[in-house]
Amino acid sequence: MQFFKTIQRISALSFDLDDTLYNNAPVLLAAEQAMLQSLQQQLKPELHRPLDYWSQLRWQLGQQTPEIRHDIGRWRLLGIEAGLIQLGLAECEAGEIADRAYQAFWQARTTITLAPEVHQLLEQLANRFQLIAITNGNACIQRMGLGDLFQFSLQAGPDGKMKPFPDLFLAAAKRLQVAPQQILHIGDSHRADVMGALTAGCQAAWLDHHQKPISVLPHIRITKIQDTHFLTRG
Repeated sequence: MQFFKTIQRISALSFDLDDTLYNNAPVLLAAEQAMLQSLQQQLKPELHRPLDYWSQLRWQLGQQTPEIRHDIGRWRLLGIEAGLIQLGLAECEAGEIADRAYQAFWQARTTITLAPEVHQLLEQLANRFQLIAITNGNACIQRMGLGDLFQFSLQAGPDGKMKPFPDLFLAAAKRLQVAPQQILHIGDSHRADVMGALTAGCQAAWLDHHQKPISVLPHIRITKIQDTHFLTRG
């Protein structure tokens, strides 16, 4: 753990979710497989396409409509629908199939179990601070069993532009009724989490999984989420 800047008084801890509190790669893989399985169950065999097909359509949509990328759930849903229309389905039918496929994706995407030691750490931190989540993804704190520990969760899209835009951080400060500098945000992405938090005037703790060189310093650099245990001490 490295301290680069003086820590000011903290009223709330903000956590990124994906790849901060858990490894998101297997979760996302399972979700995409669930989506693909749903599509295969609904479509005739000659219309089956590999995962790359649906990914490519989603990225094309993101290039055509850049603003949609701030809401990754809607982006994925509309990407599936666009792929179905390209396969020759009518818009109404494509919308219904896309919705069912996205629901299969979301159910798997939000099936996340935290390691017991991480849950215990959050319980200890919640005894001293208000805890919130700020995520560019669509993980659900209630389905993760964190609804009783976190005050709320803000998600890119419904609640503002994705990190590193300052929208979510400023919305959190307003909702908590604290100054942005009283929030310490903890996340694994230097660009999204560190630069986003600093731009909004918050303090930043970077969970650096890969020991990367950096140009913009956070307040703290940690290498595992358990390093935040020092915050439980007075």
